[in-house]
Amino acid sequence: MTQSYSGQRRAVRGRGARGRPVVVIGAGPYGLSVAAHLRAAGVPVRVFGEIMGSWRHAMATGMFLKSTPAATDLTAPVPGGRLADFCRATGVEELTELTPIPCTTFVDYGMWFAQRYVGPVASVPVSLVERAGSGFTVQLEGGEELEAAAVVVATGLGALAHIPRRLRHLAPEGPGPRGPLSHTSQHTDLSRYAGRRVVVVGGGQSALESAALLHEGGADVQVLVRAPRVRWGERPQLWRPVSRRLAAPASALGTGWTLAVVCRAPGTVRHLPASARMLLFRRALAPAGGWWLRDRVEGVVPVRTSCRIRQAHMDGPEVRLWVEGVGDDRAELSVDHVLAATGYRLDVDALPFLTPAVRLAVARVAGSKAPCLSGAFESCVPGLYFTGSLAAPTFGPMLRFVAGTGFAARRITAALTYQAHTADCPEPPDEAFRPGIPPAPAGAGPVPFRHPCPRRLPPPAGRGW
Repeated sequence: MTQSYSGQRRAVRGRGARGRPVVVIGAGPYGLSVAAHLRAAGVPVRVFGEIMGSWRHAMATGMFLKSTPAATDLTAPVPGGRLADFCRATGVEELTELTPIPCTTFVDYGMWFAQRYVGPVASVPVSLVERAGSGFTVQLEGGEELEAAAVVVATGLGALAHIPRRLRHLAPEGPGPRGPLSHTSQHTDLSRYAGRRVVVVGGGQSALESAALLHEGGADVQVLVRAPRVRWGERPQLWRPVSRRLAAPASALGTGWTLAVVCRAPGTVRHLPASARMLLFRRALAPAGGWWLRDRVEGVVPVRTSCRIRQAHMDGPEVRLWVEGVGDDRAELSVDHVLAATGYRLDVDALPFLTPAVRLAVARVAGSKAPCLSGAFESCVPGLYFTGSLAAPTFGPMLRFVAGTGFAARRITAALTYQAHTADCPEPPDEAFRPGIPPAPAGAGPVPFRHPCPRRLPPPAGRGW
């Protein structure tokens, strides 16, 4: 007799509880959303990492999210976990499309979500992940080890900060707030630079908002932008005529057909050639400042566009920069600190907890160092999943933002629930579990259970696929 889907979920729950858990590394928006869905599906899961750690320690006091409330929801397995639900439950003033979201509010929302849908989260960091038979051995900082059936990497951008090559030598021991060079992800309080001369390098949201905060905190600040102009987001329109909605449909990432497609069909993006996906990743969303930030920067903070840093060196306690612009436009700057708002580089090799053997076995998207993933977010290392920004070169730019948590959580949960069922049941799966297609929640779509590269062949020595 065919067992009902709910009965199959109960079987997975009962038997999986005695097996090895799925380990989720990272407790930010993606880690929490995946863990919430796995728990609801009855898959044993353990989550490691500080809840909303990157949002607590990599965002300066006074910063706001660039996204709108509708694009900032973590994904719960049942209704009631949206940002609007959190605001109603905790008495926070209602947020609208015209309300910038404070980072502190988003952190509080993540804490509330974790308590409501995820349960215990161990704040101890993971120090090592290595393959062990059909699963993994996960070692925690402090020496404790546990066996895992699968590992989901949801560590965000913490280890991926990028410093331009021409600036790195300014801080031989590494960038940091106390030295002459730092990255925006290293700051929680920019008021330390009051009365000091600071150059901000970059033209995106983090550069422009950091410059505004520095200026408002009493620093002498200027911004160096490589692009010919600074881009600003458009003020959201609560109503648009049908003609404009057809010409430029709205999506979680903004307006326009390109953004609408990548948001509504990230699974389809994966089937594009790698070169097309990388083009989408790099150009679908150009660096820009939030619409609400414009009045705090434009005409207030000096911004030099179309310029590049040709040389930089220390001159005693000062940093000397030689900047070239268009034509004969050249300048020599003397500052106390350089703040690099130069983004991140997706690189599996930058994840310190993966052993060299595991990193070598992970195939890469052509033209990048990001992992090549199956439709279920699984890498060529069976049982090793990547989500968040590291999945963006496979599924498109939506995975760079909180808006992608639902798609990722449903796909990963569907695959791991299917694997738990097939591991527990000796008989072949019935029609509710069609071979190759795990059961997916409503709206998730079918998940082809195949991999982007051969499962049993390691990549050629010295390079990823």
